[in-house]
Amino acid sequence: MKVLLTGSTGYIGKRLLQQLLEQGHEVTCLVRNLERLMAIEHPLGGFTGMEADLLNPVPESFHSMDIDVAFFLIHSMSTSIGKFMSEEALSAQNFADFVSKTNCRQIIYLSGISNSEKLSRHLQSRKNVEEILVSSGKHLTVLRAGIIVGSGSASFEIIRDLMEKMPVIIAPTWVKTLCQPIAVGNVIKYLTGCMLHPATFDQTFDIGGAEILSYKQMLLQYAEVRGLKRHLWVVPFISPRISSYWLYFVTSTSYYLAVNLVNSMKVEVVCKDTRLKDILHITPFTYKEACNRALERINLDTVQSSWTDAVSIKNPGQLFQNLEVPVYGVLRDRRSIRIEGDYQRVLNKEFSIGGDTGWYYATWIWQIRGMIDKMVGGVGLRRGRRNASELNPGDSLDFWRVLIADKEKMRLLLFAEMKVPGEAWLELKIQKKEDGYYLIQTATFMPKGLSGRLYWFLLLPIHLLMFKGMLREIAR
Repeated sequence: MKVLLTGSTGYIGKRLLQQLLEQGHEVTCLVRNLERLMAIEHPLGGFTGMEADLLNPVPESFHSMDIDVAFFLIHSMSTSIGKFMSEEALSAQNFADFVSKTNCRQIIYLSGISNSEKLSRHLQSRKNVEEILVSSGKHLTVLRAGIIVGSGSASFEIIRDLMEKMPVIIAPTWVKTLCQPIAVGNVIKYLTGCMLHPATFDQTFDIGGAEILSYKQMLLQYAEVRGLKRHLWVVPFISPRISSYWLYFVTSTSYYLAVNLVNSMKVEVVCKDTRLKDILHITPFTYKEACNRALERINLDTVQSSWTDAVSIKNPGQLFQNLEVPVYGVLRDRRSIRIEGDYQRVLNKEFSIGGDTGWYYATWIWQIRGMIDKMVGGVGLRRGRRNASELNPGDSLDFWRVLIADKEKMRLLLFAEMKVPGEAWLELKIQKKEDGYYLIQTATFMPKGLSGRLYWFLLLPIHLLMFKGMLREIAR
């Protein structure tokens, strides 16, 4: 089949792309930034990309493309609190207008379970998108899922963070809310199984796992799977705002996502219409089975995608447009050191930086900076990295975003997503010279006003210590 895929650099989209290619489909990815998509090394290849921001109308030149099935996987929950509803609606309308002018036969949309009378803003937004997509005039299949459990999913990583770090938890009353968690592998099977299946045309289905659990049961069952002894007490006086801050500071989630998740967790998300599992002959995993599968992926370092793949800055479409670091109007710390021994080992260390590996020198300073970043509303260090040794453009790396990860050219370029009064880049590259190989490390900062310059010069002694030590340890 000829498939149009949106959200192909996101959590579900990356996994769905892999499955579609394995099944032999011809896939075109509609993305905001084509350079980021094509820079990702995909083991199967065989897909094409086209660039369009669905916050704007799709160019007329795309209307003639041949499509059998179109997947709409655009969500904005992790990028804002108040604006995400309007952004999701606008993206859906532009997508529906575009698809209506093609020969597409079916749209498949992954939505959220919305069987309660009172919905959160997140779930109401998903429902609004469903209604907008109907206007395309194409056969619409809506799959409504609750909590998705898989390595790298926001919900699973929050549960993992809480249970791994906190032997005792004082929890708000929303942990008693019921939900029906579903394994990400089952979600992908449902999505692909619906493709041009006549029984799914113009239908809405709930998809969930094998059990209905409270969030408290999910937390404690994860602890059982890991063999951890944990205690959880529920108290009635923790407000949603306090809950959001609690999740934000304790786990790796962003503030926007924490707020939207807490608001959603107050609403029961349990399946009612479960016909699809019989139509497609799918047996859902239990919650513990889903946890075991996710942990196996993490232990084998084969996590395909992560919720952090979504870019955190306000204008993500502009992030990859200019990969050259500014030269004028910037402050710079540039250092180099001759590599003694095998430069390839140094290159591997360069591409393994951050996450559990740390920053090779004075990692505790980076951790303090991450804590401060969290306190002022930034992403902090807890996002880590998706893979211990592999980096792709667009990956998150602690509080950095990977712009260039080119092992062949021995260059790694990072852009700061931490809260700073300006813009910052960190570049590591290996260059061959007449007398051997050199590791070159460059920190570049483009200050914003006087506050930016004060920030740079106040931290100059710390930068001198950190950057000098880091360069030496990487080259060691």
